[in-house]
Amino acid sequence: MSTISTLRVGAVGAVLALVMGAAAQTASARAEAPPQPGRAHSAVQAVEEETARAVAASLGDAAWRDGLRAAVRGGAEVDPGTLASHASGTAAHRLAASVAEGNARVLAAKGLDAATGPLLRLRLGDPSMRAALDAGTAPWVAAAPASDRATTLTAYDARGRAHVLDATQVPRQPVYLVDLDVTRALAGGAEILRRTLGGAAVRPQAAAADGWWGTKIDAIEVSDDEEPWFKGAAEMYALVTGFGTDGKVRVDPVDMPYLDYDGTVYRPNQILVNWSNYKYDLADVVLMEEDGSTNYQALAKAIAAVLLTVTDQGAYIPLVNAVLDAIPTEWWTDDPDYVDSWYTLARTSSGRLNGARGNGWMNVSPYWVSAF
Repeated sequence: MSTISTLRVGAVGAVLALVMGAAAQTASARAEAPPQPGRAHSAVQAVEEETARAVAASLGDAAWRDGLRAAVRGGAEVDPGTLASHASGTAAHRLAASVAEGNARVLAAKGLDAATGPLLRLRLGDPSMRAALDAGTAPWVAAAPASDRATTLTAYDARGRAHVLDATQVPRQPVYLVDLDVTRALAGGAEILRRTLGGAAVRPQAAAADGWWGTKIDAIEVSDDEEPWFKGAAEMYALVTGFGTDGKVRVDPVDMPYLDYDGTVYRPNQILVNWSNYKYDLADVVLMEEDGSTNYQALAKAIAAVLLTVTDQGAYIPLVNAVLDAIPTEWWTDDPDYVDSWYTLARTSSGRLNGARGNGWMNVSPYWVSAF
């Protein structure tokens, strides 16, 4: 998870100024308030805390503790439920049942189908902890804080005792962190957004027999100040908005699994826009971050409720404001998912484009996708 949100609160004023431009269009949508995507936050965090305590309690079994250490020490995230279900011993089996129940609650909180699969993950808090872990120091277990600006976090030992850790300093004590597989969550969420916001009635314009024009991301970077030790890689996605060929607003989610860390230039050569899906040669882009608490069903309904009030006037209308206006107020406190936005991206756009918030840039170029 990135710490891009540390800059976001400072930009709230700018975002609200943008949103005011769409207020008149969205007033009718507010008569019936859409569900609140951010409400998943407390439910997901509660499951992560409970899982952290359950993992810690299971470490009293020496054989299971050694097996888990071997799996985690390499630095990769592990699925504690699957790992425990394949281990022997009462402690592991009890943990497997607890994690399975927790995964079901997380999926429900995030509005995801069971087909998404288990989301709870376990990882070593920092590579520097590996030496103490290998030396036999008993690890503690904590839930990764939802807020990038958390000053403390609570870890648990095998006896159930709580230990308060400084969130700004890597502890000497090895710590396992319970978090979510945001890559898997985003894949499931993107499909929900695509089904809801793409609209079953929207059909791509008939592309030329030999192909279609797209806009390709040649390079992209997002900015931030610092990254807490308890945070992992970010998982980002873009919402490309415009008017479909039927004249109705459409939103196409674009997964960006490579965009992990701030301050790093990525060169994905990824197609961002398929212009055959749009009536006009103009579209907007809103860059978002999956922070673990997003309820995708609620997010899709909230955005759709606002965008349905926007009608095609025979000329392109920027839609960034409408999308931002659809995001509930609570998302602008603590750790909102909004990263940056680009207005009126054209089919002919090329070169460096700075985000409206100044929190990111991308180099783009027109790209012909041949049918052959």
